[in-house]
Amino acid sequence: MPSKKHRPEEIIGKLREAEVVLAQGATTAEACRRIAISEQTYYRWRKEYGGLKTDQARRMKDLEKENQRLRRAISDLTLDKLILQEAARGNF
Repeated sequence: MPSKKHRPEEIIGKLREAEVVLAQGATTAEACRRIAISEQTYYRWRKEYGGLKTDQARRMKDLEKENQRLRRAISDLTLDKLILQEAARGNF
């Protein structure tokens, strides 16, 4: 079964739902079954999104995308510089 990609807003909603279930005295396994995720996913989500509000999670994801874009740009510029240095040593 292919995994479904959850948006940060959905993840935070599911974590809140799980916290309500846990507060009612259910086990973590029962809470995970109720929100249809594995315990491993629950703990991973809780580590990443625990305590965040929806807008904070959205902002965090936007910043991660921007960071990835900037890293790629730096990598491309570094590669261009190395190519130019190699060309300058060889033919000129």
